[in-house]
Amino acid sequence: MKIIDYIKDTRGELKHVSWPTRNQAIWFTVIVIIVSILTAFFLGFFDFIFSLGLDNFIFSK
Repeated sequence: MKIIDYIKDTRGELKHVSWPTRNQAIWFTVIVIIVSILTAFFLGFFDFIFSLGLDNFIFSK
């Protein structure tokens, strides 16, 4: 059956994968969370600035 062969091949390929250690996985997770938070603040800051500028442009007339 093709599905059985696929699963066997997949398991064989997964043995060649270099998995990160627990410590590496924790640090990578922390880095992703920090970068996500910094990106959110960066985008939120510019959204706030642009919305203030747009409000002043619209309501100044």
